[in-house]
Amino acid sequence: MAPLISHPDAFPATPPPDLDDPVVIAAHEWEAFDELVQMQDHWQRPGWTAETRAYYWLITFPDDHTFVAHALRSQDLVRGLGVFDLIGAGDFHLTLGRIGRTDEVNADQLRHLTQAVQADAPHAFKLSALPLTGSRGALRYSVAPWTPVIALHQLLVETAARCGLPPMKSTSRLRPHIGIGYCHTAGPAGPVHAAVKPLRSLPPTDLLIDRIDLVEMRRERASYKWRVIQTVRLPRAHGMALA
Repeated sequence: MAPLISHPDAFPATPPPDLDDPVVIAAHEWEAFDELVQMQDHWQRPGWTAETRAYYWLITFPDDHTFVAHALRSQDLVRGLGVFDLIGAGDFHLTLGRIGRTDEVNADQLRHLTQAVQADAPHAFKLSALPLTGSRGALRYSVAPWTPVIALHQLLVETAARCGLPPMKSTSRLRPHIGIGYCHTAGPAGPVHAAVKPLRSLPPTDLLIDRIDLVEMRRERASYKWRVIQTVRLPRAHGMALA
């Protein structure tokens, strides 16, 4: 499995000292967020326009009603800040990586890619969505453990390379998370810290990751939207279920 490294484009720049301990991960990510002085406008991103279309691997949660209810409750408690575009109930996701723009990848390549990933798909695994935190331009849940997400991401990177697709971002820079809102106005981070900190007492929610979606992503106004091209099922170990 690829080791995680420090990188200025990742947030936090350094990975947590333990990749599986939820307490360590949550504390590490909160410390990084709490040190932020300024929030950034998430939408000021080069390379994305209203016409941009790109293929991504996502983990999505449309049928996980417990998690969605938890996320919506958290959104309600930060809505008054007025600086976040909150993610819709059907659009929560964990981004696994960009495959390439639609003009770089054709349908045959996508078919070969999904077949190859399905052939080597790991078993389904469990995650916990941990206390709310944030990044330079978003509000998000930390997740734990990281190890199965890292292994899955590395499989996707290596399979894309074998299929002759554009290089995906290195697994070494991965920081798994689930966003609930994107900052649309640059400004001081202090009020955001103050609003989010009480939400960290909410209990974590359990997630069963038993599929990943290959999607065509687009940006609509202040949100990301997608259509699913192909779903890869992760086989469940015998008797596996959420506790």
